[in-house]
Amino acid sequence: MDLNVTYIILGGYVEVHKYKCLYFIIIFTAYIFIVCSNCTIVYLIWSHQNLHEPMYIFIAALLINSVLYSTVIYPKLLIDFLSEKQIISYSACVLQCFVFYSFGGSEFLLLLGMAYDRYVSICKPLQYPVIMKKTTVCIFLAVSWLLPAAELVAAVIISLNRKLCNFTLKGIFCNNSIYKLPCVPSRTISIYTVLILISVALLPLSFILFTYAKIFTVTYRSSREVRKKAVETCLPHLLVLINFFLLCMYEFIIVRLESNIPKVARFIMTLQLILYHPVFNPIIYGLKMKEIHKHMKRLFLKIKLICYQY
Repeated sequence: MDLNVTYIILGGYVEVHKYKCLYFIIIFTAYIFIVCSNCTIVYLIWSHQNLHEPMYIFIAALLINSVLYSTVIYPKLLIDFLSEKQIISYSACVLQCFVFYSFGGSEFLLLLGMAYDRYVSICKPLQYPVIMKKTTVCIFLAVSWLLPAAELVAAVIISLNRKLCNFTLKGIFCNNSIYKLPCVPSRTISIYTVLILISVALLPLSFILFTYAKIFTVTYRSSREVRKKAVETCLPHLLVLINFFLLCMYEFIIVRLESNIPKVARFIMTLQLILYHPVFNPIIYGLKMKEIHKHMKRLFLKIKLICYQY
């Protein structure tokens, strides 16, 4: 171990030496499922011309984001389950926290893009080809991935230059609990992170709720066929949004009330936080989006026929 490197103990694990094989199998299986299922749907969207529409492009981006989001957490968890000590260098911890929240912010902005696409499609159908051009979609994707990262850079730079007095995190990966490690809490970082939360989470969430309220108002006055189309395309997005928002509230509760939550309960809540959303996404889009589901059935049928041949 390099003596010049500051290491942080990840103290949120429960009976890791006793159940390390069980933990490893659960997380490894979940990670393989996340990568395979999300990448399968992305491949279907990429390889079928009729899925080259803004709605499906946003879905593909969201699923790619889920894979990247999981890759920030899962490989380190798998290493920790098999290690004698669950530690991480402070610089790596700050980096993990930065990337984790960058992709978390991207998730809200991608969901915002999807909601806007559905809003224009249903409420302004005649203007849809003009508004939702390829350029518009590319701008949405670029902003979704770059804005959260750009806003978090300043917090990372400040964090790396602060003196630490606490070297134990009450978690299994690095979240914003790292701001409790320095000797003197930073009021600047606290205010700045609240501003980031407002810009990449609360404002997008407010706009998403507004667009869906408009969509349901318009469809309520429309024909049964329009209402059916709205439900088919909007329901999966709403389910994903609600799921992700609840998990974010979970994360907020874990960090803010960590001293009042039993260690076992905190550990289970954290596992739910990192498991549910990336596993939930491909199931929802694979089952609820009619066109994607149709192509998935065809793909699995082809695989089944190939297996029979051998």
